[in-house]
Amino acid sequence: MKYLLTGLAAALLPATAFAADDVTLQLKWVTQAQFAGYYVALDKGFYEAEDLNVTIKPGGPDIAPPQVMAGGGADVMVDWMPSALAAREKGLALVNIAQPFKSSGMMLTCRKDSGVATPADFKGKTLGVWFGGNEYPFLSWMGTLGLPTEGGADGVEVLKQGFNVDPLLQQQAACISTMTYNEYWQLIDAGMTPEELLTFKYEDEGVATLEDGLYVMEDKLSDPAFVDKMARFVKASMEGWKYAEEHPDEAAEIVLENDETGAQTEEHQKRMMAEVAKLTAGSNGALDPADAERTVKILMAGGSDPVISKEPEGAWSSVVTDKALAQ
Repeated sequence: MKYLLTGLAAALLPATAFAADDVTLQLKWVTQAQFAGYYVALDKGFYEAEDLNVTIKPGGPDIAPPQVMAGGGADVMVDWMPSALAAREKGLALVNIAQPFKSSGMMLTCRKDSGVATPADFKGKTLGVWFGGNEYPFLSWMGTLGLPTEGGADGVEVLKQGFNVDPLLQQQAACISTMTYNEYWQLIDAGMTPEELLTFKYEDEGVATLEDGLYVMEDKLSDPAFVDKMARFVKASMEGWKYAEEHPDEAAEIVLENDETGAQTEEHQKRMMAEVAKLTAGSNGALDPADAERTVKILMAGGSDPVISKEPEGAWSSVVTDKALAQ
């Protein structure tokens, strides 16, 4: 009778008594306000409310999210669509399941004293760009401008940019890659003034591609339990992003609390969060197919050396966001 009662009591326990579903998220870069929505969702209990136990793994210069996914080190990752599509074409079946970032924050920032006034002036100049997946939008843009990236008078010299702004400060490059929410402000903090700089936003130049989407391995989407788990994850993550948009300073403080390196500063993270909020504004998490198709078109417009050689099939799916938005 004792064992019968024990079994009956267990059967009557509420669902919350059972173990939450584990989710591991791999970030594209280090802990910073670029990923505030996920840290806010964790801190505010939005994941817990969806019966999820979420682990957030920071990225870094030596971490390639697609490789982490290929090795089974994460359930879902944050990446830019150009990087994910390039990896997919090479055989890694990544699928976009949600798109928290509606707009692109990427731009080229140039010294005015370099002689660059318009994109036509890039010819013959040294331009910096990060690699590791971030170079694809840049290379595609150069292709649309008809500028070879092997150097020479008719093209541009590509500088493999480190994750700092030194090449512009030290005049090693006419322009470097910057994000509206990060490196541009590092230049300002280093003593340069807005009047000394000229920015070319990818959005304004018509060459913007999708950034900071959520990606999973394609075969996982055949598992209804995984789709349900991801739907709850996306729902809670978007709650985190909308809270971060409405409370940017608090969101920045939450990010700082999760920065185990201690490298971030309060001023920089609050400024970053204010800029990132402009990029997530207007997104409910669902990918607009028109945005994805525009990204594909831009990536295929790279002349003789496009980022991807053919239009992808199955590279994005609404199955997760459809379920998340219906809850």
